[in-house]
Amino acid sequence: MNARKRGPVPRFALTPDEAAESIGMGLTTFKQDVMPELRMIRRGRLRLIPTTDLEQWVDANAERVPGA
Repeated sequence: MNARKRGPVPRFALTPDEAAESIGMGLTTFKQDVMPELRMIRRGRLRLIPTTDLEQWVDANAERVPGA
């Protein structure tokens, strides 16, 4: 058996808990304010958010703060 060491597996989707944490937001606020704007992968009870959608949401909602 060839037991090669692998690096971390890239994530293409996150659970709502992971997605909220990844953008520094509480789960309740994330579910109320962000999730309605994102696509969701549903398989049975599993809910996953594509990381590309999350990145696009962050980019679209970021703004420059003058003088910061």
